[in-house]
Amino acid sequence: MADIAKLDLYGLLEIDPSADDKEIKKAYRKKALKCHPDKNPDNPKAAELFHQLSKALEVLTDVAAKAAYDKILRARKQNEIRNRHLDSKRKKFKDDLEVREQAAATEKAADFTAARDLEAEIKRLREEGSRQLEEERERLRQQLEMEKEDEAQSTEVETPKLKVKWKSKKGDETNGGYSYDFLMSCFRKYGDVLNLLVSSKKNGSAVVEFAEQQAAIMAVENEVGNPSNPLRLSWLTGKPVEGRHPATHAAAAPTPVVASRWDTQTPPRSETSSATLSDQDFENLVLMRMRQAQERKRLAEQMQAEDEEEEKNS
Repeated sequence: MADIAKLDLYGLLEIDPSADDKEIKKAYRKKALKCHPDKNPDNPKAAELFHQLSKALEVLTDVAAKAAYDKILRARKQNEIRNRHLDSKRKKFKDDLEVREQAAATEKAADFTAARDLEAEIKRLREEGSRQLEEERERLRQQLEMEKEDEAQSTEVETPKLKVKWKSKKGDETNGGYSYDFLMSCFRKYGDVLNLLVSSKKNGSAVVEFAEQQAAIMAVENEVGNPSNPLRLSWLTGKPVEGRHPATHAAAAPTPVVASRWDTQTPPRSETSSATLSDQDFENLVLMRMRQAQERKRLAEQMQAEDEEEEKNS
């Protein structure tokens, strides 16, 4: 209690004493997010500051506790004003020492009464529990979890995928001279091909997914296909950022997903002995392949929608 009485709760939350509950909670959320111990692991005082913020929210959002605290705050400020006045007049009122001592004793008694009232209110809050504090803590926890998920998603490595186009008339059974096997032979020489999707609804359209970014870069820079009907390659995902070296290690080969209206085949892959995988490794591999399968399904649906849009505009 004594520690709370000595703290400047309004200054701690950076609000005016006239702030209402909504403003107090908003200020608490802002400061708590910034000062949360999880975000300040190197600051040994972060936990203490976060605790003080919680106490400030408890006291200032409770009518009775706030009134008791405000009473102490007003008395403190009045005492500071009085002391400044006394300092400036001290030489002239040396003989008033006895009066001032009596006044100080009266103030001390008043401060003791106000402090006792605040202690009683804080004890009541502790016994009853602060519903508002718990709500704010839960909201803060959820927001921190969302930020952690966003950070995890932003660092997730995405396999490079290229959109492949070439000239082919509608109804051309040769698809402009490009079959699955021919396209695979074009791209496999640059590195491992995880998946190759050739559109069965719209001629002259495919998607190729490489295991490594460097392989995709080489394909974009060098692959022509049939010179009489050259390929046009563009990035769908995994485009390299200028100045950043591409990764050289291939991601684990995902399980292919066959999407409707697309011809999909799985390129040969090297066999891996499952006996060398631990239970945790196997679980991680399954989860990763599930995520990649969902991404390829989404990609096939996106390509299908683009083909339908092109047909409408043609």
